[in-house]
Amino acid sequence: MRRRTLVTGTLSAAAAAFVVTGAGSPAQAEERSVSNGRKPKHRVQIVGHRGSCGYRPEHTLESYRLAIRQGVDIIEPDLVPTSDGVLVARHEPEIGGTTDVSSRPEFLDRRTTKVIDGLNVTGWFTTDFTLAELKTLRAKERLPQLRPANTAYDGLWEVPTFDEIVALLLAERRRTGRHIGMYPETKHPSYFRSIGLPLEDTLVRTLRRNRLDGKKSGVLLQSFEQDSLRRLKAKVGNRLHWATETTPTAAVLDAYAELGHGINFTKNLIIPRDAAGNLTTPTTVVAEAKARGLTVHAWTFRSENNFLPTNLRVGTDPAAWGDFRAEYDAFLATGIDGLFTDFPDKAIEARDAACED
Repeated sequence: MRRRTLVTGTLSAAAAAFVVTGAGSPAQAEERSVSNGRKPKHRVQIVGHRGSCGYRPEHTLESYRLAIRQGVDIIEPDLVPTSDGVLVARHEPEIGGTTDVSSRPEFLDRRTTKVIDGLNVTGWFTTDFTLAELKTLRAKERLPQLRPANTAYDGLWEVPTFDEIVALLLAERRRTGRHIGMYPETKHPSYFRSIGLPLEDTLVRTLRRNRLDGKKSGVLLQSFEQDSLRRLKAKVGNRLHWATETTPTAAVLDAYAELGHGINFTKNLIIPRDAAGNLTTPTTVVAEAKARGLTVHAWTFRSENNFLPTNLRVGTDPAAWGDFRAEYDAFLATGIDGLFTDFPDKAIEARDAACED
């Protein structure tokens, strides 16, 4: 408790140090709630990707909390296990880039190489730490060159457990009166099953314990692996979303429609880029999925030039913000039902403006 009190005070000073005014500033209006009570004709759900990680280090309670303050519809934790089987929020099991583990001499000998889904990965892994050990680490910004303002928060916050995120969600529902959703993803589930740390049963136990195991719970379950979704479907009634980076055939869509409720396409499958990196014209994947009764979400939207199509970049600085609003507008026009974003406030502004036009 003393540590939390100290962190709160440090956060206020750090936040004040990085408030910048002016158009295009990444810090501009980051804490302003943009939920304004308008009722758009087609309400696209805004998913806070790893929280509001454009403004705070990803997968921290503060990142999720900020996303909720900004008016997000859903928060998204990626789940990986510790060596003692506790689910924690990290985008990958390798944590060298998102925590201070590399600067901790007591853990230098934990650096190793593992083969995960056929790829050699070197670093420090959650599966080599107990929860107690992991809790001694502190989160840091994963993209310091692109998001230097976020480095002000390096070292302030722990790696949260899934239980802690659920507690935050339920507390924020009570506080705001909003049915805020959650979008947990099982990361590399077949790999973790192969080493004796399956994700699904632990995830289900937490959902059941908190009465979040059903379609009306607001908790959508996602995975890149359909087998993981099948295992979850056998245990809970939550809506299931399959994430994919490849265009599914008609037969695959037909089969998946019997299993799940939604499909999450990487953006390039919806509106491809040409050889020069420019945004082109939409494909038919959204219509094909929705024709089979599937909800369609798109990922991931970011404001920096580094991530935008070439024809929407402004200037040459990869960290500067480009014409991200034009990208939102183009994708909102495709009929998607939701989108994942690192900057929930900007996505909500675009969504609400598009629905008023």
